[in-house]
Amino acid sequence: MSDFSDPNELHTDTLAIRWAQLRTDQMSHSEPLFLTSSFVYDSAAQAAARFSGEEPGNVYSRFTNPTVSAFEQRLAAMEGAEKGVALASGMAAISSTFLALLAPGDHIVSSRSVFGTTNVVFDRYLKKFQVETTMVDLADLEQWRAAIRPETKVLFLETPSNPLSEVGDIPALAKLAHDNGAILIVDNCFCTPALQKPLALGADLVIHSATKYLDGQGRCLGGAVVGPAKLVDEVHGFVRSAGPSMSPFNAWVFLKGLETLGIRMEAHSRNTLALAEWLEQQPGIARVHYAGLKSHPQHELAARQQSGFGAVLAIEVEDSDGNRDRQAAWRFIDGTRLISITANLGDTKSTITHPGSTTHGRVAEEDKQRAGITENLIRIAVGLEDLADLKADLSLGLKTLGF
Repeated sequence: MSDFSDPNELHTDTLAIRWAQLRTDQMSHSEPLFLTSSFVYDSAAQAAARFSGEEPGNVYSRFTNPTVSAFEQRLAAMEGAEKGVALASGMAAISSTFLALLAPGDHIVSSRSVFGTTNVVFDRYLKKFQVETTMVDLADLEQWRAAIRPETKVLFLETPSNPLSEVGDIPALAKLAHDNGAILIVDNCFCTPALQKPLALGADLVIHSATKYLDGQGRCLGGAVVGPAKLVDEVHGFVRSAGPSMSPFNAWVFLKGLETLGIRMEAHSRNTLALAEWLEQQPGIARVHYAGLKSHPQHELAARQQSGFGAVLAIEVEDSDGNRDRQAAWRFIDGTRLISITANLGDTKSTITHPGSTTHGRVAEEDKQRAGITENLIRIAVGLEDLADLKADLSLGLKTLGF
């Protein structure tokens, strides 16, 4: 009879609630929160053994903390990973991974359909350390293949992408990376392990902005990297020394968020698909970008490697005079009353933003055009409100376009 000591014996929704549970001698049912910067020892000899790594145990919360460790272990189990490390934000996870694993002269091939700040890290900071990046179209495998050099060490992508819901072929890109001595890193922020398991599809590392759906209510900042211990230990070594560690309080919040991740992502996906189908039929909507739609060019690929299509869609708007510009997009956004105008996503509350002037505002104009970030593009992260109310609110936006 199983004692459930192996995460492979349990389903993802159960792991999200039960794995890596912390219990003190008080036997609390909910995980305790260890708000402490340091830990004490029985003797000077024990302190020395802990610092040297000869004896397992906590040293300092920049290195390890029981609450943070529980979050790391639970998320790793949900992703099917050997190990995880938690960080202060999603961008800390991305930056720390590259700084830990790459050296001067190394090369990255990345989808150009990544979060705008990731581009800033590539262009402004990694370049200072002689790490070059080549950007390619996410869905064009030939571009990926042509961009690889002898010094290429990492292939990096978000799938689905932000904000156009483009989908990368994870198994094909994993094979391409491994055939050329590189690793594949996948940002799984939009799907989470509730909807997609990149490691099972061949990826080497998975990155998360825990700020988004892992929390689910827009409360805390955090990030995570999960994968094989050999790679994750390198990232943890960087975090231990450089210090972009996760707060124990934030880790506790994320542990609570994970408990409802499965049912939230199912409800988010259901709401978003229904809203996307409705938007496709509305005047003033020139195009809807959502992989759950059969009209999406990569719908079949998304259906193969995801168990749901997520909660982020994008629309291109056109006013009654035929204008497809920033002014039309801003009027639409300002016309809504219920949906929050904010660049964050992953919340129970629906949000709306203009990527060209917010999330991708620091991206060069030429690069924005190549990535499909047009002036009339609006991103909607669909929350858990009643669908009828969301439709009514977006109808107010449509009225500003003359419809």
